[in-house]
Amino acid sequence: MKIQIRATILFICLLGAVLQACKSTKTVPDQQTANEMLREKPVDSLSTRSSEGYTETVPATEISFDMVAVPGGSFVMGSPESEANRKSDEGPQKEIELDSFYMGKYEMTWDVFELFFKQNKEIFVKLDDDRVMKIDAITRPSPPYEDPSYGMGKDGFPAVSMSAYSTLVFCKWLSTVTGKFYRLPTEAEWEYAARAGTETAFSFGDSVDDIDAYAVYYKNSDNKYAKVGSKKPNPWGLYDMHGNAAEWTLDEYKEDAYATTESKNPWVTPTVIHPRSYRGGSWDDDADKLRSAVRTASSLKQQKRDPQIPKSFWWFTDSNYVGFRLMSPKKQPTPEEQKKFWQMVLDE
Repeated sequence: MKIQIRATILFICLLGAVLQACKSTKTVPDQQTANEMLREKPVDSLSTRSSEGYTETVPATEISFDMVAVPGGSFVMGSPESEANRKSDEGPQKEIELDSFYMGKYEMTWDVFELFFKQNKEIFVKLDDDRVMKIDAITRPSPPYEDPSYGMGKDGFPAVSMSAYSTLVFCKWLSTVTGKFYRLPTEAEWEYAARAGTETAFSFGDSVDDIDAYAVYYKNSDNKYAKVGSKKPNPWGLYDMHGNAAEWTLDEYKEDAYATTESKNPWVTPTVIHPRSYRGGSWDDDADKLRSAVRTASSLKQQKRDPQIPKSFWWFTDSNYVGFRLMSPKKQPTPEEQKKFWQMVLDE
């Protein structure tokens, strides 16, 4: 019923061509409350961990993914006015402080994402009853209108073409299955991890002379994405932060965000369907769009070829260049805080 209601609301907004002003009916917390929900809490993890990170194996499967430890600290977010190809929304530069977290070593791949959207419930029936009930209660995506990979490959390739809403429901599902809290990174967390201690336009320097070694982009992509990890990592061991698939963040896109957000764990809590912010550039972008500071706003154009009425909440037909990467706080939020978080971001 909730999905039908949301779909109806979305259709009305589309007919009125005012989707970007279509507000959620939920009460949006103030920025201080929102930021507190992202901060460190006592840890309670089922994952195999090390000082550098850990490998999470999805229960009842042999499918796993790697998470890299990102140390807490401060950095200057945004780009200087002197940086080539800089846009106004990359400033003003601002010093940001972040708590420690774990970041996906690679972009999320199809093998994990398909466990979610193909509704393979029979795989997880042997888990404890409480977890099975919670998994079953999570709504799964409707079938995509067409192959969301567009024939570019799935075995070891980044999952793309899903909406930000779809990635967040996936994160809730994965958190329920694994017992460890996963979400999208905020814009600040994403840029901090992408820069990996550097202050240059790219994590490998200011020049694009070496970009082919680090990124899959328009000139070397052969018009398709590549397997994750096919290029060199950044200094913190994260692959494809520049190019391959662009990556959803947790933030609503606001051009003046840096002038209005807090300096500690900033997060622009979403109140609209579009625009949401995604980062990193993609296989379909020129090199300048892969800079660490570049911000991109989602729009209805990413759904223009979807013939369904109303258009899908789950799949963006025209965004086969956007995927996502997981984030997990080093210290986990309590079950109560997680519940509030999902209520906020999924309008539950």
